[in-house]
Amino acid sequence: MPQPVLKKIVVFGVGLIGGSFALALRRAEAVGEVVGFGRSTATLEQAQQLGIIDRIGADVAAEVRDADIVLLATPVGQMAELMARIAPHLGSHTLVTDGGSTKGDVVAAVRANMCDKVAQFVPAHPIAGAEKSGAAAAMADLYVGKKVVLTPLPENSTESVVRIRRAWELCGAVVSELTAEQHDAVFAAVSHLPHLLSFALVHDLAQRDDRDLLLSFAASGFRDFTRIAASSPEMWRDICLANRDALLDELGRYQQELETLHVALAEADADKLEQVFSEARKVRSNWRAE
Repeated sequence: MPQPVLKKIVVFGVGLIGGSFALALRRAEAVGEVVGFGRSTATLEQAQQLGIIDRIGADVAAEVRDADIVLLATPVGQMAELMARIAPHLGSHTLVTDGGSTKGDVVAAVRANMCDKVAQFVPAHPIAGAEKSGAAAAMADLYVGKKVVLTPLPENSTESVVRIRRAWELCGAVVSELTAEQHDAVFAAVSHLPHLLSFALVHDLAQRDDRDLLLSFAASGFRDFTRIAASSPEMWRDICLANRDALLDELGRYQQELETLHVALAEADADKLEQVFSEARKVRSNWRAE
């Protein structure tokens, strides 16, 4: 029987992102041992029962020393502290990657906390989220056909980037590369802003006295637009704050668009409304999500 590509991985955060990474590598028979760390003992025990991890880690220093890959799959706000904990103990061949939805702040944390191990951290963003969280949400096929964006650092060797790319490809992902700045600008527009708007709409309705009446008549349009408002508040709080500047820019653009529609409605400008709707429909019809 061939030896797995990865003898051992360590996952911090064994929920949807980290748990699915482990399960995908297991399905590909690409990993020998998976060790999990997390804030909740109950979640770690559940992950072990579900076969996501082989065992619960007890000693961070001992576990990361001989790992092939360490994945930080926690909320972005927790990563700096984890980097500081693991950096002094990383083996020379150990690579670290992450599943954060923002990259500028992750790169800054790497430079502030990884000391002389910066070159061993290859930032990544798997674009395969879902509204459910926790170990029970993990799926072996979560990444199949989905994009993963790497934002390599100048310090990363070609070999290190190839190794992390290969790990995600073994999960079934389609891997591409951007700079951290490009990444955060792109995802502020197409991911972070939509989540902010979805949360805002549901929050607006929630404050109204006739909330129950309104929701009782909500149908597919409301469901589709607000689906992502069921996502983790903690995670999206961190994402919005981490990508604040780019998100503020996108929010300003959107406010201008709303003002255009406000004026068109106030003036009963049917031509303007149809123009905006037609342009939007054309772009949306030509777009195909992968």
